[in-house]
Amino acid sequence: MAIGEIVGAHAICAQANPPEVTREQVQGWLDEFSNWGRWGPDDELGTLNLITAEKRLNAASMVEDGTVVSLARDVNKDTAPDNPQPIGHSARFSGNRIGWGSDSYTINYHGYSYSHIDALPHTGVGGRLYNDYSTETVGENGAEKLGVQVMQHGLFTRAVLIDIPRLRDVQFLEPGTAITREELERWERESGVEIEPGDVLLVRTGRWAKRAQDGPWAAGRQLAGLHASTAGWLRGKDIAAIGSDGITDVLPSGVEGFTHPLHQLLLVGMGTPLFDNLDLEEVAREAAARGRWSFLFSAAPMRIPGGLGSPINPLVIF
Repeated sequence: MAIGEIVGAHAICAQANPPEVTREQVQGWLDEFSNWGRWGPDDELGTLNLITAEKRLNAASMVEDGTVVSLARDVNKDTAPDNPQPIGHSARFSGNRIGWGSDSYTINYHGYSYSHIDALPHTGVGGRLYNDYSTETVGENGAEKLGVQVMQHGLFTRAVLIDIPRLRDVQFLEPGTAITREELERWERESGVEIEPGDVLLVRTGRWAKRAQDGPWAAGRQLAGLHASTAGWLRGKDIAAIGSDGITDVLPSGVEGFTHPLHQLLLVGMGTPLFDNLDLEEVAREAAARGRWSFLFSAAPMRIPGGLGSPINPLVIF
């Protein structure tokens, strides 16, 4: 059955409950799913190594009609339950015959509002970062290793959209809803798109459709997202990066001792960057209209030496 034919199928297909995951399991998975040393002891790119020249050429060949969709949201300048620290923006224009405008920004982009990429030193476990670098290499001046500037060539590859509300025949998932491995496998099977090494995986929960209908909520407490038990599936797919309209992790995580277990498993263990707070509404509409769930993806973070991430505007091209 194709994805376009499964609308309403959730009425007869019960959703699987995610399995219980313990702190000890997550600790074990950090070793079991590790990519430490895979690309050498000095590697700082992690799974971005999977985006090869051949992968880029194949992705470029996917463009059919040239339609471009941005996956970023307009930066929210207003204080809200999901944006307690809005961007500071000041601007001025001066001059008569020839005038000049200038402005400055102050932004704390990590969190639950701004579209951004998490670089690998964004989190650590037990004093270690990806590839066994020490968390002590991160200080007031940024990260000595793994900083966002190592992504200077950006991400230019194939992306695959997994639209879980469409799979469940709902407009959006309620905050706190966990997405299971079974659902990821079902989408892959019914869409006919097999996720391949070096892909960017985009997981839609419908967060912004929920916000548009019901208003903002404390997203740092409740967000739909992937359950920790999906980590092994993600490792097996060898994705280059993952993004969602939330923060990838379901909140609350349900794992004692790890509020964001997939952040640690992906960033620290696998060396896989994360795109947080993307807007996947338009791309979901365009993909559904075409019956097409894979496309060219392009994103390039700011080259900030030692940066732990960057605001970002990813693009997909059909």
